[in-house]
Amino acid sequence: MGLIKAGIGAVGGVLADQWKEFFYCDSISNEYLMVKGRKRTSSRSSNTKGEDNIISNGSVVAVADGQCMIIVEQGKIVEVCAEPGEFVYDSSTEPSIFAGSLGKSIVETFKAVGKRFTFGGDTGKDQRVYYFNTKEIIGNKFGTANPVPFRVVDTRANFDVDVSLRCNGIYSFMITDPLKFYTRLCGNVEEAYETEAILPTMKVEFISALGPALAKLSNLELRPNQIPAHSEELEQHLNEELASEWGDRGIVVVKVDMNPPTLTEEDQELLKTAQKTAMYTNLNMAGAAMVEANAEAMKTAAGNSAGAMTGFMGMGMAMNAGGNAMNPGQLFAMGQQQEAQKKAEAEAKAAAGAWKCACGAENTGKFCMECGSPKPAAEGWTCSCGAVNKGKFCSECGSKKPEGAPLYQCDKCGWKPEDPANPPKFCPECGDVFDGNDAK
Repeated sequence: MGLIKAGIGAVGGVLADQWKEFFYCDSISNEYLMVKGRKRTSSRSSNTKGEDNIISNGSVVAVADGQCMIIVEQGKIVEVCAEPGEFVYDSSTEPSIFAGSLGKSIVETFKAVGKRFTFGGDTGKDQRVYYFNTKEIIGNKFGTANPVPFRVVDTRANFDVDVSLRCNGIYSFMITDPLKFYTRLCGNVEEAYETEAILPTMKVEFISALGPALAKLSNLELRPNQIPAHSEELEQHLNEELASEWGDRGIVVVKVDMNPPTLTEEDQELLKTAQKTAMYTNLNMAGAAMVEANAEAMKTAAGNSAGAMTGFMGMGMAMNAGGNAMNPGQLFAMGQQQEAQKKAEAEAKAAAGAWKCACGAENTGKFCMECGSPKPAAEGWTCSCGAVNKGKFCSECGSKKPEGAPLYQCDKCGWKPEDPANPPKFCPECGDVFDGNDAK
């Protein structure tokens, strides 16, 4: 009886699985990252007795926008499709007389019957269709339970202060590599993989990466309240920090929206004091502050309860005790010397060909010593003596700007052709195309 039952089951199962299947998936909500595809059957369909995990050769899989489909056979991924439209699975190991050559399909069908008979009439096979949600998963909240350190740097004001920030906001992420996601996380799930299954882990990892990402932003010399305006740089740094965790799972950060960070009262006072102290490194500002302080002192002395004379006598004693530090005139004089010195240093740098890179570093060579970026090409026209000018005459030799065809200089590497009026089509140094942007 067992052999007869196995034979009947094998024949009936193979015949029932001859029909082609149509797999589809409705729009996947943010609550799910992967769902199993469903076979579409209706009351008029004859394909109602086939096995759930069998995909006949020639079956059709519909893929919508924001979805990626994979076919898993015997636990191994055999097909992937992320392009919206119709996907025909014509390489299935499960034969169908409705696909391919009829004679070959019949032979393969009998082989399938024999194979199923050895499994007691069962299929001995597992084939599944899974759909991934490749849309942007939005609205994921984050917040720092403990303050995150942030370095406030201002080279112009010459101060460097460490403060502690509390941050909160929302972020979004996206599955960019479904194969990695399937292999590392969800595997051969029965029905669906919920977003909630990974969100707690992602939140902890996101907060851990937030500190190093903010540390990289401090190199831009930002104030804490300027951080939300630099969300693109923050997203880039977060993806760099999360590459080993999220990148290996096929996930990336898409968008970060952060509320203005908050500082402790001690850090707020520290930052204000540092900024105020740095402001007085400019002697003209220090002199102006001294004038204001003297004016306030005179008002206070005039309103002294013991009489104005007593008040002014006390003010005079304080000024004498302070010495030169209480003299605004000397501070203004020193401030003028300070400005003159800065101007002289700037002229010396200009004479030496100094230039400031986009990263903020000052250089004198052809490449930035910090990031390696090339020196920007000088604007204007180049005289035969080598001087670069913007006017109608050369500032070095007095030659008149050539008329006719425009002069050219490569806008990428700065190379100048021997005959500036007849440049080549491509720069021989870097290969850049000469176009209107190269005209000087």
